Amino acid sequence: MGKKITNSLGIELPEYIEGYGKVKPFMGAFYYYNKENYKTASRRIKNHKPENKKLCSSIREAIEKTGLKDNMTISFHHHLRNGDAVIMLVVEEIAKMGIKNISICSSSFTNAHEGLLEYIKNGTITSLSTSGLRGDIAKEISVNNIMKNPVIFRTHGGRARAIESGEVKIDVAFIGTPACDEEGNMNGSEGKSAFGAMGYPMIDALYAEHVVAITDNLVKYPLHRISIPQIYVDYIVEVESLGDPNLIATGATRITKNPTELLIAEKAAKVLTGLGLIKEGFSFQAGSGGASLAVCRYLKEYMVKNNIKGSFVSGGINAYILELFKEGLFESLLDIQTFDGSIANAVGNEKGYIEMSASMYANPNNGSCVAHKLDMMMLSATEIDLNFNVNSITGSHGIIMGSIGGAPDTAAGSKVTLMTVPSIRKRMPIITDKVTNIVTPGETVDILVSDRGVCVNPKRKDLLDEFEKNNIEHIDIKDLYDEVISLTGTPDKVQYTDNIVGVIEYRDGSVIDIIYQVKQ
Repeated sequence: MGKKITNSLGIELPEYIEGYGKVKPFMGAFYYYNKENYKTASRRIKNHKPENKKLCSSIREAIEKTGLKDNMTISFHHHLRNGDAVIMLVVEEIAKMGIKNISICSSSFTNAHEGLLEYIKNGTITSLSTSGLRGDIAKEISVNNIMKNPVIFRTHGGRARAIESGEVKIDVAFIGTPACDEEGNMNGSEGKSAFGAMGYPMIDALYAEHVVAITDNLVKYPLHRISIPQIYVDYIVEVESLGDPNLIATGATRITKNPTELLIAEKAAKVLTGLGLIKEGFSFQAGSGGASLAVCRYLKEYMVKNNIKGSFVSGGINAYILELFKEGLFESLLDIQTFDGSIANAVGNEKGYIEMSASMYANPNNGSCVAHKLDMMMLSATEIDLNFNVNSITGSHGIIMGSIGGAPDTAAGSKVTLMTVPSIRKRMPIITDKVTNIVTPGETVDILVSDRGVCVNPKRKDLLDEFEKNNIEHIDIKDLYDEVISLTGTPDKVQYTDNIVGVIEYRDGSVIDIIYQVKQ
């Protein structure tokens, strides 16, 4: 496999990966800051005469006008999550046209995209880059290595950085929009398929060679509230439906009802309040995990009782967070993707409810990102190890099953990063000696809250002092690990082939880990 290099986490990497390219090893959360020249990319300017019409009769006509051909890169966003129909509408048409070797750069893939499996197998799609992958596609890639090229996993901030820098060149961006006028002005908060904030495709629209807006709600010009303006849009297609917004708030985007996760949430809230972190003007983000979101319920009680008003909440906003905002507990919301279709029309219509791009949210290589303004961040995971390294992309069986999301971005930027995870899940230990794959490095993770105890990263001596000072109960992570293993036993280690099926990039574009094919 050629020469090897080792990153700062001790993970051995090839210097070059076929289908990916030269490897830049991860050397620390901020190692590459101010060490590389960073410039934004540019796109070709296309003039538009008054008589030119952008509206196309079909997706096929729009594809033909963009000049899409073999070996090009297309992009999508996943704001409709499990309700999205746009990706399949476009890919099915591309396949009918006989176009092959397409690369898809999507903000994420969900269960709604299982149909892509057919087009991966027949060679229509040969490359994927995303923040997350699940279901049959992920299993087939992990076990049967069906992709021609390894899947590239990027954080939300890392994807924005890669597109802005020109590292990823999008030939055609297909943007599903619930409201669009005849010139291509778009927003995500109006119409039958409204999903809320349009944070991910804002970057695609700025830098893609061609931009196609796909809508099921073509409105009279001009659209009154604009998230992505007409100046970046080349073609427009009206379809019957973008998908089902009722399927946005499913699974990881709902507050949990699980007793174990509620216990974890209560413990986490006690840690945050005990440390004095819930104070006037604080900012925070809750990850997409059910326990992380449930913490907000306990924080509300504390804030009301102590007359505390926070500054802002960022990330994916759900109905409960909006409720806290409307009750005056926070001054503003900064939303990249709305986690609940029922509140989609609130984006931009509630004073202080601000829509932001993925770059503003978490790109480490711009003037400033919101992730670096957070006081605290709460995250979930599939595994966490003795060095506080976190895995959220694969399970202990080695199969791809999750998402990076914005976790590494916010963990790096937040003053305090809290992991909320059960110690055991389906009889498997979540606290391990070594995670299957590292997504978020332990140097950026501060506190672990589980049902069996709270652990503090020993690198955060300041936090340990505060725990002692405030008499907050905590245990050493090695003791927690020993307790968990005494209950579950030590699982057998996964066996792998030498075939690389996934490359996990850190937010700065360095390679933090490699996913290998699971040996059958």
